[in-house]
Amino acid sequence: MTLTVLVDYDSGNLHSAEKAFQRMAAEGPGGQVLVTSRPEDVARADRIVLPGDGAFPACRRALGSYGGLFEAIEEAVVQRARPFLGICVGMQMMASWGREYQDTPGFDWIAGEVIRIRPEDPALKVPHMGWNDLLIENPHPVLDGIASGDHAYFVHSYQFRVAKPAERLAYCDYAGPITAIVGRDNMVGTQFHPEKSQETGLRLIANFLQWKP
Repeated sequence: MTLTVLVDYDSGNLHSAEKAFQRMAAEGPGGQVLVTSRPEDVARADRIVLPGDGAFPACRRALGSYGGLFEAIEEAVVQRARPFLGICVGMQMMASWGREYQDTPGFDWIAGEVIRIRPEDPALKVPHMGWNDLLIENPHPVLDGIASGDHAYFVHSYQFRVAKPAERLAYCDYAGPITAIVGRDNMVGTQFHPEKSQETGLRLIANFLQWKP
């Protein structure tokens, strides 16, 4: 039985994400879903999910405060090519740098930086919060059955500006393009919360649980 680990490092409430992943694992041959902060669980995982809520620097510090946890994630994802999904700030930390409050090094898995959303239209508020349409740019197995115009739920004040256009899989329009999904090799990340994005999010989770890079 395959094991999908949701990494718990006190970065927010994982209850809804756990329930969504468990539901989609039960509906298909998705295996076991485990919420854990133990490096040894990450090391034996077949798939790794890194959620994150809050500020980039705080999440990066919190992840680093669990001895050996990030190292276990990096070894599994970079060295052993385990499928990885970052959610919200978990996706942002895949970047080279975060520019929220202070310059903070990210994982540098996907080249780029996380910068504040600054819409030209003053009527558009920050944070970008609520439902928005996905606009798909580059096909990917986790997007099977998902099309441009499908809705996803966003809550964020900072956006991932990627250095390589091919690594931005989808964006949304908020007085300009806002990165919605990034990916390369065995790594993907969503700025939106798939566990809160109803049919679109559940389809992406189901695809991730079956994905074999």
